[in-house]
Amino acid sequence: MPAHKTGTAFTKPVDPLLGQAINTWEALRPHQPKRTDKRTGEQIDFLFAYRARTVSSGYINSSIVPMLCRKAGVPAADVRGNITSHRARSTIASQLYNAKEPMTLFELQAWLGHRSPESTQHYAKASPNTLTKAYEDAGYFARNVRTIEVLVDRDAVTSGAAAGGEPWQHYDLGHGYCTYTFFEQCPHRMACARCDFYTPKDSSKAQLLEAKDNLQRMLATIPLTDEERAAVDDGQTALDQLLQRLVDVPTPSGPTPRELLPIVEVRRDADDDR
Repeated sequence: MPAHKTGTAFTKPVDPLLGQAINTWEALRPHQPKRTDKRTGEQIDFLFAYRARTVSSGYINSSIVPMLCRKAGVPAADVRGNITSHRARSTIASQLYNAKEPMTLFELQAWLGHRSPESTQHYAKASPNTLTKAYEDAGYFARNVRTIEVLVDRDAVTSGAAAGGEPWQHYDLGHGYCTYTFFEQCPHRMACARCDFYTPKDSSKAQLLEAKDNLQRMLATIPLTDEERAAVDDGQTALDQLLQRLVDVPTPSGPTPRELLPIVEVRRDADDDR
């Protein structure tokens, strides 16, 4: 590559297909004499030259590129404007930056021939797919959710009793069941205060529920706040802080934990977390 406005002459690798096309073009066109580089004064061979004259970038963008677009069956313009050689350079740079094995910013800088990485940053734009993969790899959403088993009483659903207010979802808290329909919105879900929606597992009501034949066991994904995740992962101190914060927060049935029985935290084995 000859000297340009942002750097000196340099060598860059290209795709083999492009190399073959260049060799074919040089073999077909008449021999071209060397010309003087206006920036360096050196005698060099210009790739885009014909009849001993260089082909201007204006002619390339106004005539050659539209002709290539027509031959390829693609539009010569899009919502951003006309397709130009610079647009092609920008597209290739973005593809190299978002490839499966992407170039680093500094490698892309060298490939583009930029003097400063700040110039390269205009080309190094992450695609939506790259951002999606980076977000998934970061695992932020996954680390802020837990799964909990739910018993669905199909008899209550099919008989219409659920529509009349009878509980039909029973969230397994380990030591009991919560029948609050909007359990994932309950602020006490990680530290059950045993409100009216709570059923202890050692109660006859819970035993009758577990004895039913038409129960469907499902898993529900519950998003956690950072404070709740700390209570799960960081031990008793973080759990105590969560309990203290919730002591005067009303439960779904109305009373606050301070007005109810002693708070019983939700403890789940590591194997229960998905």
